[in-house]
Amino acid sequence: MNHLPNTPALEDGVWLPFTAMRGFTDAPMIFERAEGMHYITPDGRRVLDMMAGLWCVNAGHAHPRITAAIREAAGTLDFVSSFRMSHPGAFAFARRLLDAVPGMARAFFSNSGSEAVDTALKIARGYHRARGDAARVKFIGRAKSYHGVGFGGLSVGGIARHKRDFGPLLADVFHMPLPHDPAQRFLRERPAAGDHWLAGLEEILAVQDPSTVAAVIVEPVTGSGGVYPPPVGYLEALRARCDRHGILLIFDEVITGFGRLGACTAAEALGVWPDIMCMAKGLTNGAVPMGATLVNGRVFDAFMQGPAGAPEFMHGYTYSAHPLACAAGMAALDAYQQEGMFEASTAIAKPFAAALLALQSAPHVIDVRHCGLLAAVELEPRAGAPGVRGAAVADACFADGVLVRAAGDTMVLSPPLVVTQAQVAQTVDAMARALRAIA
Repeated sequence: MNHLPNTPALEDGVWLPFTAMRGFTDAPMIFERAEGMHYITPDGRRVLDMMAGLWCVNAGHAHPRITAAIREAAGTLDFVSSFRMSHPGAFAFARRLLDAVPGMARAFFSNSGSEAVDTALKIARGYHRARGDAARVKFIGRAKSYHGVGFGGLSVGGIARHKRDFGPLLADVFHMPLPHDPAQRFLRERPAAGDHWLAGLEEILAVQDPSTVAAVIVEPVTGSGGVYPPPVGYLEALRARCDRHGILLIFDEVITGFGRLGACTAAEALGVWPDIMCMAKGLTNGAVPMGATLVNGRVFDAFMQGPAGAPEFMHGYTYSAHPLACAAGMAALDAYQQEGMFEASTAIAKPFAAALLALQSAPHVIDVRHCGLLAAVELEPRAGAPGVRGAAVADACFADGVLVRAAGDTMVLSPPLVVTQAQVAQTVDAMARALRAIA
């Protein structure tokens, strides 16, 4: 994505992720402060954040509950290891989190969504080995999925450009197709049900033998790959296939967790429960890095069968359950639950979708997809120059005071749950102006 200059020249030193560094140096995008729904540039310009940071600032920026909790924690207990020791905040936060996510029994804390996913994959293989079924080592992911940048998440992810430079990746990983029909455009509801959506999974299982598969991992709603809601009945059928064959089902809820679909999780909103759930981003409102991998009781209990004095799961991170992250997570849950943010997300979702669907007649728009407070406006690429039009539209919106994300030629929106209808209208107006102005 191209960037507009809004700051003096920067010193060299930082290598930014997923960034064209030479282009950034020529035109850096720098934010100095943030509050509520806005970023503030060094020159004082306010920019409406319709990305929630990066799918994560669900309660809005600099939420006072969260800020105060982090400050207090920093002055009380700056750090303690989670290796053979812990602190009260870790147990308090785990209990609050598990109370908010029915069906899950234990929380394993890490530092990011990528780590939460790699943890889930290791748990899946370890679960089968603990049960005496060590032949189950294969994983099945899905096209267009994003599961982070660790070697495990990259392997099960379904975006080819992310993998190109880093192979070979994990062996014994297979991908089923995205359940999406390009002919179904500008839908106002989730795609229609159909038995054919899981034909690709059936083909993989027929060739690979279900008894060798450890887990299937999916995003309940595909996020970074372009916001693709699941067809009606798809996740239910996927759950049934996994149960039939003794395969664990992993939901990557790093994006969909904490109000994106109106409930605490997409599993709750859509009524389908996995065996393992990955969380991050909104877990702490993005204020402190943290990930969590939740497991149901069946998975946890399988690990608890060996000698009582030996670690059951040889895995972990220096900063697992970091005191500041636990404090931020507790405060974020307080904000979501006590300030009615999940209800606010539900209330704004339909006006949000309706406003974006009005872009159907704008130049270059070929589809609008939405699910809760997730949306994608897909543009027709320029001939021979994929991604250029999307970057130009994002730049024009930024110049107009609105931050949206260009994922290639798809404009992705994931506003904080506290977004107003006026701010949605401001965003749609900015996008419409950009689309009319950009060739």
